[in-house]
Amino acid sequence: MLANRSMPPSTVIPVLAYPDVGQAVDWLCDVFGFAERVRIGNHRAQLNVGDGAVVVAQQRLTQGSDSSLPRREAVSASVMVRIHDVDRHCQHATDRGARILQPPADYPYGERQYTVEDLAGYLWTFSHTIADVAPEEWGGTLITPR
Repeated sequence: MLANRSMPPSTVIPVLAYPDVGQAVDWLCDVFGFAERVRIGNHRAQLNVGDGAVVVAQQRLTQGSDSSLPRREAVSASVMVRIHDVDRHCQHATDRGARILQPPADYPYGERQYTVEDLAGYLWTFSHTIADVAPEEWGGTLITPR
């Protein structure tokens, strides 16, 4: 697998949604000893966890949710998995009837990704590196360890 400075080197990267990303990052780093790796605006951050990683993301409504309802359906977590061939993987999932939410696409941070819903409604994003891109080139900020 290619290295990419904009992506944690882990194979599986949980993405957890919080109402306030900054507050979540501060708490996770303070209470669990995680280390912030990259901050992407105020809506996303990558944290180092030992030799693994976790992404903290802004909570968002699921497609089709009615925001006027007092109880909102929100995406609270998804899983990101780094693989070698997104297109082949997506085709395999499609052939088996999986619901593809976002087809394979290239992103400015050096990844090609697609998102699929599993049988229980969980979201999975599969990603492979297509280029080594510095976070500053696409609007991220590399956080220097303290």
